[in-house]
Amino acid sequence: MPKTQQPEKPAPVPGSAAQKRLQMADIARLAGVSTATVSRALNRSPLVNEETRTRILDLASSLKYSINIGAQNLRLKHNRTVAVVIPYDSATRQHLSDPFFLSMLGSLADALTERGFDMLISRVDAEELDAAAAPYDTGRAIGIILVGQWRHHDQLNQLAARHVPIVVWGAQLAQQLYTTVGSDNVSGGMLATDHLIARGRRRIAFFGDINLPEVAQRYRGYCNALAKHGIAPDPQLRVSVSFLPTGGAEAVDELVRRGAAFDAIFACSDLLAMTSINTLREYGKSVPGDVAVVGYDDIELSTYFHPPLTTIRQPMRAAGHALVAALLALVEGVPAASEQLPTELIVRGTTA
Repeated sequence: MPKTQQPEKPAPVPGSAAQKRLQMADIARLAGVSTATVSRALNRSPLVNEETRTRILDLASSLKYSINIGAQNLRLKHNRTVAVVIPYDSATRQHLSDPFFLSMLGSLADALTERGFDMLISRVDAEELDAAAAPYDTGRAIGIILVGQWRHHDQLNQLAARHVPIVVWGAQLAQQLYTTVGSDNVSGGMLATDHLIARGRRRIAFFGDINLPEVAQRYRGYCNALAKHGIAPDPQLRVSVSFLPTGGAEAVDELVRRGAAFDAIFACSDLLAMTSINTLREYGKSVPGDVAVVGYDDIELSTYFHPPLTTIRQPMRAAGHALVAALLALVEGVPAASEQLPTELIVRGTTA
């Protein structure tokens, strides 16, 4: 008996899920990787190295592949909102208008928009960091990006232990259960201090609160650089101040009150550095003639300050993308490794 001819399967409809699967399989075959790796690369997961991710994205572009946000949303069965939480010190209430926060929020907004997500901004008391989970616990957000870990490492570990999807902008610490993305603060502190020493400065003041993990690492880099050049850290030259705009003035006033001789300042934010310079002028000191100054962050204003500010650049655009990629991996149940981004010395007029 002759075999009954089976009808041919229809070709996948352009833009359909079936065609997407075929395209993803094609990309995987051409790239020599698994379809799971292709999926992670298309979602910019930190689990895929940059070279592989770039190769896959180029292949996807050549095949005119694009992620269907609506279909992805149905598949994952969640909303499209990520909570960005910024802690505040109840004593100082550092404002959201701080240039560093504005830069970070802009970077996160860009990264989330590119992925089709909305951003919910909230604030919590830095003494109660576990409250950062509220948008997730109430279902308003799929996960949390916390900008700054402050002093309560234990509270963040507790959030991670109960599987709250949270990624923290901050320092990598011992016995850490949660994921962090941050800059290489130790290297940044060394770059700043090495540069000042190379400019012939030996009495280098340090401005910042070392009870904060990131600042503590910058101080470690500062001490490492001093030790490398045979210079002992002088406790008289370390001034603990907040990141408030008044911090720079308070730190310079304190150095003068102590009678400490100094010929350079390493300030742990650009805002601290700028207000320090303004206060130095009030004391009749020139910058960089009498005192050379290095800041930290490379906010946009540092270019336009007079003189333009030498600073340590944190890669803010890369930071936003890395934080979002890590969080979305956690939301999908994929472990996300902590990441440390490189810092860079930007030399301008305050150390010329």
